[in-house]
Amino acid sequence: MLPRPRGKGLRNRPWQDYALFAVLVVPNLALLTLFVYRPLLDNIRLSFTDWNISDPVATYIGFENYREWWSRADSWEIVTNTVVFTLAAVVGSMVLGLALALLLDRKLFGRNVVRSAIFAPFVISGAAIGVAFQFIFDPSFGLVQDVLHRIGVTAPDFYQDPGWALFMVTVTYIWKNLGYTFVIYLAALQGVRAELMEAAEIDGASRLRTFTKVLLPQLRPTTFFLSITVLLNSLQVFDIINVMTRGGPLGTGTTTMVYQVYNESFRNFRAGYGATVATIMFLVLLVVTLVQVRVMDRNER
Repeated sequence: MLPRPRGKGLRNRPWQDYALFAVLVVPNLALLTLFVYRPLLDNIRLSFTDWNISDPVATYIGFENYREWWSRADSWEIVTNTVVFTLAAVVGSMVLGLALALLLDRKLFGRNVVRSAIFAPFVISGAAIGVAFQFIFDPSFGLVQDVLHRIGVTAPDFYQDPGWALFMVTVTYIWKNLGYTFVIYLAALQGVRAELMEAAEIDGASRLRTFTKVLLPQLRPTTFFLSITVLLNSLQVFDIINVMTRGGPLGTGTTTMVYQVYNESFRNFRAGYGATVATIMFLVLLVVTLVQVRVMDRNER
């Protein structure tokens, strides 16, 4: 029997490895504890209280905030807005980002300029983009109204109809964040195994079959990564909604759960109830993320 190699297990590592591990990890853990985990626990604690942000004392009320959230009619309307907005933003930005990445992965004249133009909105402030798109969707003199008028179609009132208002906000968000999914997919395409694509072409596979059976499986890790990051980012959208609609029309026409946290905490001065909404959203996100990770692990096996 061969002797067991030394230095392979954790117990046999030299103390310098443990010291290096502590130097690299402990500062990051300290920052995460201070700026992520502690605020999270404080938020959960506040969700069991009735607290006005101007009052130094928070009154413990148990699960009363959660009962109120469950029984309020506007809670389910806001949840519906959040789900519709998030699904449309995730699917829309990922599908369009992949399509543009496939197009601009080819050797085309001026493709670098187009790539930069697609990515540019991602680094621009959401508030600035919201102001710009207010004029684009304006029902009186906006660009959308002008185009529809030229083809004989009456432009909808994006600021009075809740459905069209949510559509307007969603399109604006997708346009702003399209560059993110585009760049990630474009980078992933650089790592696609060319020999597999060539083998599919030699075997006479159609473009659709090559895309679905050869290319997409290689992009699966990237798609999984984007599905989580875009989901988390879209659930935290505040600036575009605040600039364009302030959660309206008709009260909660475009209000999402994040915007409800802001309304309850800083407009209605009910920070305890706002913390409750934030806690519910955190628990939902935690479950969704764990399911995504489990599905991805199962597919990898």
